Amino acid sequence: MTQPWPWYASGLAISAIMLLLIFFGKSFGFSSNLRNICSMMGAGKRVKFFDFDWKAQRWNLLFLVGAVIGGFISKQWLGSGSPLALSEATIADLKSLDIPFDGEMVPSAIFNWQYLFTFKGMFIFLGGGFLIGFGTRYAGGCTSGHAISGLSNMQLPSLIAVVGFFIGGLVMTHLIFPLLFS
Repeated sequence: MTQPWPWYASGLAISAIMLLLIFFGKSFGFSSNLRNICSMMGAGKRVKFFDFDWKAQRWNLLFLVGAVIGGFISKQWLGSGSPLALSEATIADLKSLDIPFDGEMVPSAIFNWQYLFTFKGMFIFLGGGFLIGFGTRYAGGCTSGHAISGLSNMQLPSLIAVVGFFIGGLVMTHLIFPLLFS
């Protein structure tokens, strides 16, 4: 339990969950929880997009809560204590961008309060958050919703979205990321 599981264990678990969701007529999408929360807080009184029956999506909110609790349990009690196994090429790429590898899941040189309150940090976090939120709404779902749920339901719009996600990831990794951190 303290080491990452093999890819096939995760694949089987995701497949089982997808079969259950399809059986019960549900579709998976993590970002839809934001819409549910906004609706719960009364945003539907002002914005038509949030005016829907959020109670029908309670199961998805439970998934969100479970993900947060599972992440906390994993971090607190299931960590191996050994550094993250990362390829030497990735460590060298990070080093060329002045991001030292410290063995953690996310680089502490970037993910800390001091960096957040710099102009560059604020630009990256607020800009990234805006682009993720805008992109999720514009694409009609997030990567998990389209790649897992949409593709398993053989939806062409999800295939187009997933291809776009991969192209965007390549552009970010090879063009934009080096510009931001060089």
